[in-house]
Amino acid sequence: MNDHHTRALHFRSLHVPGEPLILVNAWDAASARIIAAAGARAVATTSAGVAWSLGAPDGDALGRDAAIDLVGRVVAAVPLPVTADIESGYGHTPDEVATTVRAVVAAGAVGVNVEDARHDGGTPLRAVDEQCARLSAVRKAADHAGVPLYVNARVDTFLRGVGGVEETVSRAHAYLAAGADGVFVPGTVDPATVAALVAAIPAPLNVLAGPGAPPVPELARLGVARVSLGSAVAEAAYAVARRAAEEAFGAGTYDTLAGAFDYGALNALMRG
Repeated sequence: MNDHHTRALHFRSLHVPGEPLILVNAWDAASARIIAAAGARAVATTSAGVAWSLGAPDGDALGRDAAIDLVGRVVAAVPLPVTADIESGYGHTPDEVATTVRAVVAAGAVGVNVEDARHDGGTPLRAVDEQCARLSAVRKAADHAGVPLYVNARVDTFLRGVGGVEETVSRAHAYLAAGADGVFVPGTVDPATVAALVAAIPAPLNVLAGPGAPPVPELARLGVARVSLGSAVAEAAYAVARRAAEEAFGAGTYDTLAGAFDYGALNALMRG
């Protein structure tokens, strides 16, 4: 059993309902190291933050090669399991998604998020059978590579406003049968809704949290197994850049920069 396989098994073990894995999503090597040093048990990438950092919009616009290169940089930067947000798989067909997964595994990742949202101007979500074919391709590609990749199936019913608990649960069951290990439902943190999803989905539930969401202990009591911050951390970091620029170009002052990460400490962290 090699180190990659061991990290993958360890990452799987971190998904415990009621004791959620907290993922503060990174978008580059520096943010990954900062998050790891703060006490993370694993590191997850955010597709939006990754895309923005490379000058592209989120939503299947970033090319596969650029995305995979970034995953490899994050894996190399931290001694923790890394799970990669690969949007809908950077491919039009299941075979192309499988190619992406083989590359993600080769880059050292131990998990992936695969969403069912569409960004091509068609229906908001892929048809269930189409998404199942893509998830099946993900599972087969990972298994063929010999890595127990954690496949987190993202169900965007709430995020896209096209379904409630019943539709979400129906999709979740189909995705799990196709080879997913866990289910990610962004777009709702309503306690009653989360509790209903936990009760009806026979797999670890991942929710997306941020300002206004219940704190982690409450989500734990509801039975959540994974809490992600998604793109919110990158958004907050970029907001600082915008405020600093507006202040400098406007009032000509620099108060926004107060409380910045100490140069020496940050530079030392990057030395590994």
